[in-house]
Amino acid sequence: MEYGKLVSVTGMPGLFELLSSKADGGVVKSLEDKSTKFVSTRVHQFSHLESIEVFTTGENVNLVDVFTAMTTSTEKLPAESDAAAVKKYFEKVYPTMDFSRVYASDMKKMVKWFGILKSNEVEIKLSELPAEAESGAVVENKPKAVETKAVAVKNAPAKKINTPRKMA
Repeated sequence: MEYGKLVSVTGMPGLFELLSSKADGGVVKSLEDKSTKFVSTRVHQFSHLESIEVFTTGENVNLVDVFTAMTTSTEKLPAESDAAAVKKYFEKVYPTMDFSRVYASDMKKMVKWFGILKSNEVEIKLSELPAEAESGAVVENKPKAVETKAVAVKNAPAKKINTPRKMA
């Protein structure tokens, strides 16, 4: 399982592997109970873990950097339900995090996601850029679901608005 294929889905707890995507949603597999289901983009939104950034006192960092710090830390992972313990944990593990802008619920979510990633033995690292990007060419590295949705919107027929005519 690749870190680059993992998504968070609004309104659904946990993490999911994006198996395939369509214009109206995607097929995801839960990392917790291994169930597979279709999730509609009309109701839910997908956030690729690779695209999530965390506020710090300097420049924002990718979530991978926080997970890497958690991996190398000797601190015991706190219970995700205890907000005060979670905040103290991150004050030790990632002290440059901007605690005025990163909510307790976000920190709890990071602890929960980290536990899920560790239990599924997911290697936490960003995807490599294609070879064209290394040679200096500009390449956009968008998640497949976003590309498919954007194409569907571009190819959608223009909506015709019927206005009543006045008869003279």
